[in-house]
Amino acid sequence: MSDPIPDVDAAFDDDLDFDLPPTVDEQAIRRMEFVSQLLDESVEIPGTEFSIGLDPILGALPVAGDVVSAAFSFYIVVESARLGVSYSTLLRMLGNIAVDVGVGSVPVLGTLFDAFWKANVRNFELALEDLAEAADDSADADAVTIEVD
Repeated sequence: MSDPIPDVDAAFDDDLDFDLPPTVDEQAIRRMEFVSQLLDESVEIPGTEFSIGLDPILGALPVAGDVVSAAFSFYIVVESARLGVSYSTLLRMLGNIAVDVGVGSVPVLGTLFDAFWKANVRNFELALEDLAEAADDSADADAVTIEVD
């Protein structure tokens, strides 16, 4: 009989598909990815290519669900700050959470919005883009230019 619970460790066996500075904590990136997937895309809707996560499910609980969901969403922001994501990107991430909680708190419409907005996946991608950009900038700064006459 197959195990109905997915092997979480197997989900992280693959190498990451992006170039980040070697100083970035890869395990932190994997944790952030796990949280973003759990909250926004962990349950595939049968017969479709669409998936939802715990965020819209929690959002169905008035007020408390959105507060709990926002607390989990802040984990990605806090971990991003620890990894060195820029201040402007952190503000964008907080804005995504604010929109998610604000619109998500509207009964019925908010739950549907949560299913499509996917603030956590957006924030995870913003963090990766910022870290990869920082890696590119540091590689350019390390380059040596030699003028030849």
